[in-house]
Amino acid sequence: MLEDRSGHLLNASIASDGQWRFPEQDSIPTKFAETIVLFEDKRFWNHPGVDLISLGRAVRQNIKSGRVISGGSTLSMQVIRLSRKNRSRNVFNKVIEIILATRLEIRYSKQEILSLYAAHAPFGGNVVGIEAACWRYFGRDQKELSWSEAALLAVLPNNPSLIHLARNREVLKSKRDRLLKRLREAGKMDEVTCQLALTEPVPDQPFPLPRMASHLLDRAAREGYAQQKIQSTLDLPLQARVTQIISDHQHALKGNQIFNAAALVVEVKTGKVIAYVGNTESGSQHGERVDVIRAPRSTGSILKPFLFAAMLDDGKMLPRTLQQDVPTIINGFSPKNFTHEYDGAVPADKALIRSLNIPAVHELRTYRYERFYEVLKNIGLKTLTQPADHYGLSLVLGGAEGTLWDITGAYASMARTLNNYNTHPGKNRYDKSDFHSPLYTMINPLEEPEAKLENTSHLSAAAIWLTFEALKEVYRPGEESGWKYFNNTKKIAWKTGTSFGFRDGWAVGVNAEYAVGVWVGNADGEGRPGLTGTETAAPIMFDIFSQLPGNAWFQMPKEELSPITICSRSGHRATPLCNETEIMWVTRKGLETAPCPYHKKVHLSRDNKYQVNSDCESVDQMNSVGWFVLPPVQEYYFKPRNITYQPLPPYRKDCTNPTSLLAMDLIYPKPGSKIFIPRELDGSPGSAVFQVAHRNNSTTVYWHLDGKFIGFTRKSHQLGLIPGEGKHVLTLVDDSGETIERHFQIISRSQ
Repeated sequence: MLEDRSGHLLNASIASDGQWRFPEQDSIPTKFAETIVLFEDKRFWNHPGVDLISLGRAVRQNIKSGRVISGGSTLSMQVIRLSRKNRSRNVFNKVIEIILATRLEIRYSKQEILSLYAAHAPFGGNVVGIEAACWRYFGRDQKELSWSEAALLAVLPNNPSLIHLARNREVLKSKRDRLLKRLREAGKMDEVTCQLALTEPVPDQPFPLPRMASHLLDRAAREGYAQQKIQSTLDLPLQARVTQIISDHQHALKGNQIFNAAALVVEVKTGKVIAYVGNTESGSQHGERVDVIRAPRSTGSILKPFLFAAMLDDGKMLPRTLQQDVPTIINGFSPKNFTHEYDGAVPADKALIRSLNIPAVHELRTYRYERFYEVLKNIGLKTLTQPADHYGLSLVLGGAEGTLWDITGAYASMARTLNNYNTHPGKNRYDKSDFHSPLYTMINPLEEPEAKLENTSHLSAAAIWLTFEALKEVYRPGEESGWKYFNNTKKIAWKTGTSFGFRDGWAVGVNAEYAVGVWVGNADGEGRPGLTGTETAAPIMFDIFSQLPGNAWFQMPKEELSPITICSRSGHRATPLCNETEIMWVTRKGLETAPCPYHKKVHLSRDNKYQVNSDCESVDQMNSVGWFVLPPVQEYYFKPRNITYQPLPPYRKDCTNPTSLLAMDLIYPKPGSKIFIPRELDGSPGSAVFQVAHRNNSTTVYWHLDGKFIGFTRKSHQLGLIPGEGKHVLTLVDDSGETIERHFQIISRSQ
C-alpha cells in the first residue's frame, strides 16, 4: 500500500494470492478494540491466552448438540489458528492452539495480539485485515471508524461469508445491532450514540480503493517494497490536482493522436517528490501502464542549460558572447536549427532561450563532448550507458536518452546547490551530494551523514545563477505580447525540448522551491506534427506551477561573481575599440575570457564613406575608428536580421583592395538560363546538376535556392537540384563571405 506524506492512502495493490491485505499496523482503533473484545473474547484482558470458562461452556454445548457449534477460542487462539492457515478443527489442533496461545501471550502484549488479529482476520470475500476492510467497505481510513462500522467489522470474522453485500444483509445488520446494544449495556456509549449507530445503513457494495500514483506503487514494488506499507513523500491534494491537469490536457492532445503525458514535481530543498504522475489514463492500447517518468527518451534540447552553465563555469564564454549560427558540417555531422534558418551570429543566452541547435553544437565542440559527458553523469543522468564517442556532438541535441526522473532531479539539484551555497559561510560552501536523484519515500538516507563541504562542485553557484537568470527570460507559449508581465509575477527558469521526428515534448522549470518536469508524447514512440515541448509540455508545466505556493527566486551568489565591462555588440570583454559597453556579472573564470575579436580598427576617408590605406591616402587625412565586423559568412546571414548592422564601407576606387579579385564563379547555369528538366528512365523526376568553380578547393560553398539553404559542397562543387517550374534565384556563399547570385527559369518538366 502507498500512502502520502501525511499517512493518507494513495493506492494499494492486491496480494499475490488474490487477497486485499495491508501490512500490519502498530495499533488499531479503540472502537474496534472495544467491539471485538466484547463480541469475541470479553475476558481477553485478563486470561493467559486460554479462557477456561469459555472453553468449558463450548464443550458442554458441543456435547449437548452432538456436533461442534462453538470452539471456545480466545482472540489469542484465533491468531494462532490464522497463522496455521485455518487447519481442520479437531481436538488435536485445539490442544496445539491452546499451547501456542499461551506462548503468544508470553511473547507479545495484549495490544500487539489485538493488532495481529486485526491485520490477519478475514472480513469477507477476498478482504483480509481491518485496514483493507475499512477502505473496501467504508471508503476511508480505519482511524475514522464509527461505532456502527466498528461493530459491523467485529461480527464479520465470526462468519465472513455474510459480507456478500448483495445477500444476507438483514442477518448481518441484526448481528451488528445486537452488538451495539451490548456495547450500550456495557457502558461503552450513551443511549443517543447507540440510537444513531443503529440507524446507520449496512454498505450496499464495496468501495473502490484510491487509485492515485499507480505508477509509483508499481515502481516501489519493483524496487523492493512489495507487500509493504510505503509512506511516500507525495502530497495527496497536489497529486490529485496534477493528475487532473494532466488529464485535462490529454483530452485536448488526443485530438492530434498524442495519448501519453507524465509529470514530476520535486521539492528543491529536500529532493522529495511531491507529485508523481507516470502516465495518462489512455487505455492499454496506448501504453497507459508504461511509467514514462522512468522510461529513457530522446532528450531533445532539454540538456542545453547544463552545457551553458558548464561553458560559463570554465570561462569558455560569457553569458552574451556571440556564437556562430551558419550552415555547419563537422566530420559529416550537419546540425540544423528547428526552423532551418540561420542568424549568422547570436548571443549565447539568446541562443539558449531560442534553443538554437547550431550555436549549441559549436559550444559543445569548444567545451568538448567528452567533458560534457562527464558533467552529465556527475549531475545525475544514469542513462548514458555508451562511451562518450558513441554520442559525439549530438549529445546536446537529443543524441542521448534521458528519463524525466533524472532530468528533473538534475534541475532540482542545480537549484539546491545554489540555495545551499548561500547558506554556508566560509570558503568551503559546496556539498557535492546536493546533486542526487529525487526521493519518493519518507526514509531519507541522505539526511543521516553530515555534509562534507568543499570549495567546488560539479557546477558552480555563479554559473547556475547566470543560467537560471537567462532561462527565466524564455518566451511563454501563447503569450507573445504579455510574457514579460507574467515573468515578473511568477519567476520560473524553464527550458523545453523536442526530439527528432516530433516524438518527445519536454518542459522542465525550476524556482528556489520547486522543480517541475513534464513529458508529452506517445509511449510507443510515434511522432506527431506539432508535438513540441513548447506547444504541448510547457502549458502543462505552467498549469502545475500555478498550483504551487510561493514565488521564491534565487539569491545572487555575489562572492563568486565579478563585474566586468563587456562589448554590447559582441558580449566579449570590451576593448578600447568597442564603442558601446556595459557592465555584466560573470563567473571568476569569465574574467579570463578573450577580448572582443569583432571590433577592428579601420581607416576611413574624411567623409567616412570609403575605406582607404596608405597607398592612396595620407595618414593625417584618415579617420581611424573601431568597427564591428563579423566574419563574412556570419555577416551574410546576420545582416538581413539586424538592420542596425553596418557592413564595412567599400574601398575608394583609387585604393587597392587585396580581396577584390573574385574567388568563384558559376559554370552552370549561365545568367538568364531557361532550363528544361526531363524525367529519368525509370519515370522518377529528373534533376539539374549545377556547378561552380572556386579558386580554393578546400573551401565550403553554401547553396541557397530562393532564399532557403539547401546544402553545401566542398572540393567538388556540384549539386543536383529539382526546382519547380517557374523563376528561381540561386545564391552561393563561400567561407570568406563572397556571394554569387544567379537568376534562371525552369520552363517545363516532362510529365
